[in-house]
Amino acid sequence: MTDAQASAEPSSNGNPGARRKWLLILAAVVLLAAIGYGVYLLLRPATEETDDAYVAGDTVTITARDPGTVLAIHADNTQIVKAGQPLIDLDPATMDVDLAAAEAKLAQAVRGVRADFSKVNESDAAIVSAQAELGRARSDLARRRQAAAEGAVSGEEVAHAADVVKTAQAALTLAQSQLAQANTQVQGTGLSDNPAVLSAIADYRRAAIRRSHMHVTAPVDGVLAQRTVQIGQQIAAGTPLMTVVPLRRVWIDANFRETQLKDLRIGQAATITSDTYGGKVVFHGKVIGLAAGSGNAFALLPPQNASGNWIKIVQRVPVRIALDPRELDRYPLRIGLSVNVEVDTADISGTLAGQPARAIFPAQTSDTGDSGVEQRIAQIIARNRGTGR
Repeated sequence: MTDAQASAEPSSNGNPGARRKWLLILAAVVLLAAIGYGVYLLLRPATEETDDAYVAGDTVTITARDPGTVLAIHADNTQIVKAGQPLIDLDPATMDVDLAAAEAKLAQAVRGVRADFSKVNESDAAIVSAQAELGRARSDLARRRQAAAEGAVSGEEVAHAADVVKTAQAALTLAQSQLAQANTQVQGTGLSDNPAVLSAIADYRRAAIRRSHMHVTAPVDGVLAQRTVQIGQQIAAGTPLMTVVPLRRVWIDANFRETQLKDLRIGQAATITSDTYGGKVVFHGKVIGLAAGSGNAFALLPPQNASGNWIKIVQRVPVRIALDPRELDRYPLRIGLSVNVEVDTADISGTLAGQPARAIFPAQTSDTGDSGVEQRIAQIIARNRGTGR
């Protein structure tokens, strides 16, 4: 062995002591990491996580309530609209004609009822006249009978006087019948609450309501989407025109495995991160409901596990999580976006069933046409009622 080979041998074999030292250090680091992770698992808050979660929300469809031709479109996709803001104008020409016809029918009904009241007055006067005529005929018959007994008049004159009495009695009966017939049209009512007038008022209101449908407004605040209507398009009643999405009240549908539901409760806090904003933006919410069944149970074609071969598959149940509207104002979320959800399950005092039902949106007011309909009805009646009732 040469001197060069002897000097190279220690370096090739290495230093066993140094190697052992580094191995011990590596083992200690791994052991400390394992211990740290075990302590973390023991001490960390109880949580359930899932990445099978998506943003969901209401989609308010705007439909045509009556047919018409589109004259104007005041908003487009991606634009923000407020409740009551104009969206679409339809051609009101036909509805204006119908409204004018309804106004004419109301005026005609008022005048017709006035005529019915006049017939009652005429019948009253006719009865008074017939009663007077019958009284005169009876008096004349009595005088002629007395004169006939004294031989002053003939029996023929007495018979003629008796015929006059019968004729006057028949005239009185006819007048009374005419009064009864006239009363059937107006008895128990005034001019404004007569059935004929009420029917005409209802027709006018209906025409006014249909006229108001030519001006389509947004029922809620939100972002416009799915606009399909075009200028000049002839649309039928019930045609979908566009959709308003209230992005300020979207929620999360997190699909947890059935094995994760044991400690999930209503009211538990949740943290959400989205693929859109990344982990730097954290949304805070709370569990507000658990679905009544798994996704498969409500599928169009639910599984039939009692037939054929069966393979157990862990089911997922949608859990609804409400979000903070103030956070949504700063970082809007769109329907359908994927998110990651972590629910703090340390507090299990809440209920599993769900919350009592409550209104999703404030109740919409009933469409009765514009605010001046009742005033115009009163004006039409006043113009045509004259000085009578």
